[in-house]
Amino acid sequence: MKLFYAPNTISIASVIALREAGVKFEPVRLDFAAGEQTKPEYQAINPKGRVPALITDHGTLTETGAILDYIATLAPDQGLVPSDPWQAAQMRAVMYYLASTMHVNHAHKMRGHRWADQESARADMTAKVPQTMTESCQFIEENALTGPFVMGSTFTIADPYLYTVCSWLEGDGVNVGDFPKILAFREAMRTRPSVQHAHDAGMFG
Repeated sequence: MKLFYAPNTISIASVIALREAGVKFEPVRLDFAAGEQTKPEYQAINPKGRVPALITDHGTLTETGAILDYIATLAPDQGLVPSDPWQAAQMRAVMYYLASTMHVNHAHKMRGHRWADQESARADMTAKVPQTMTESCQFIEENALTGPFVMGSTFTIADPYLYTVCSWLEGDGVNVGDFPKILAFREAMRTRPSVQHAHDAGMFG
């Protein structure tokens, strides 16, 4: 398998999950600054022009949540998804919040052109990012971390997803010191070899 990723993007969650699952894969780095995601070669792989994209024997899979769920099925003994249906749904509820709300809040800082043409509108969106990301952190702190991970003491695919999003907080103007559970979560994640490997490889900048 091949995983196309770019540093400091949500694609790093899939890199971490693949290593947690013990699945062999080839990481392929894209240079977003050079516009490699817009080149015909990558557009043929993922017409969305985004990462991650996972190349499998069955074809190409995109979207972080789908990729993480697929990775979990490749290593069922790792318990990356809770066996209890209710707990699994609770885990996915956090992941869907990250995808639909918190990641979008973050994207308003640098990707405002997706939603607005006027420079003044994009500037207003950027200015609001510290507020909206702080509000998302408050939600995560109060509702999504049962400690030290999303599902308590059990590591799941929601954790690399959340960790990657939480790696953006300082850059988004969030006072992370106001959120002790998030700080403890990030510290717990940094002890995992999969996360340390991603840092050592420069995937978090």
